[in-house]
Amino acid sequence: MALKKLDELIEIAQKKKPRRMVVAAAADTHVLAAVKEAMDKNIVSPVLVGDAEKIKAVVEEISMDAGKIEIIHEPDDKKACQRAVKLIKEGKAEVLMKGLVATAVILKAVLDKEYGLRKGSTLSHFALFESPYYHKLLGVTDAAMNVAPEFKDKIAIVNNAVEAMHGIGVEKPKVAILGPVETVNPKIESTVHAAMLSVMNKRKQIKNCIIDGPFAVDNTVSKEACEQKGIHSEVGGDADILVAPELNASNILYKTLAFLGGATSAAVIMGAKVPIVLTSRADTERAKLLSIAFAAAME
Repeated sequence: MALKKLDELIEIAQKKKPRRMVVAAAADTHVLAAVKEAMDKNIVSPVLVGDAEKIKAVVEEISMDAGKIEIIHEPDDKKACQRAVKLIKEGKAEVLMKGLVATAVILKAVLDKEYGLRKGSTLSHFALFESPYYHKLLGVTDAAMNVAPEFKDKIAIVNNAVEAMHGIGVEKPKVAILGPVETVNPKIESTVHAAMLSVMNKRKQIKNCIIDGPFAVDNTVSKEACEQKGIHSEVGGDADILVAPELNASNILYKTLAFLGGATSAAVIMGAKVPIVLTSRADTERAKLLSIAFAAAME
């Protein structure tokens, strides 16, 4: 099943039971406005952890239905993140969202070896883009977490991205490993890694997806570009996921799609026991809502 619009994430989430979502350090007007809309659409049932008085003030300001939310008072940001993570660990919530707190603080709680939400060794950022110039939603990873991933990290990043696509019903996503060229060059590490990942996929070491690469970006989204360069690939021109070689490339791609390409996005952090909604203050309220819907839509 290929999704074409980000609004389909809302439709998928609405068909499921509302997800219990805990927001750490929740006294943030922009975050709670998106949570309110998600709650109104019957996507989430929120638990708000943080300074209770500040949270109540925001709840009143945005006319949020106080009778449908749970507030847990913990004014210390570090402890609020720990409390939020503990609720998930105890099975009392299914999605984690960052509120008005530094990313490093919430991730430290998530990665704590004793009470955290570690599932594997690598967390990674995964964004879904809706572009007016592409025929379906397109995933991009990893634009926020792993600065210079080693090969073993790239395996985890691919698996995290594939898991995210499986969660929204894309059964066998097509994964394109990016580089500056579409041929293997021993002097360009990204192309060597791409070839290795492709072979691992063919030998069933990375499963439930189709991996090919290296690809220059044009070959991943344009069949015509593939034909001109003599590339014969199931993935070429029809990719579901683009895996960049490192954070610089992925972040530039992410922001170019958003600010120059007219694309909208929804993003989550994968690799923990539950999806994590970790939005930026620069994200629009709609982007925050779509990110919540993305996390809530996952199986």
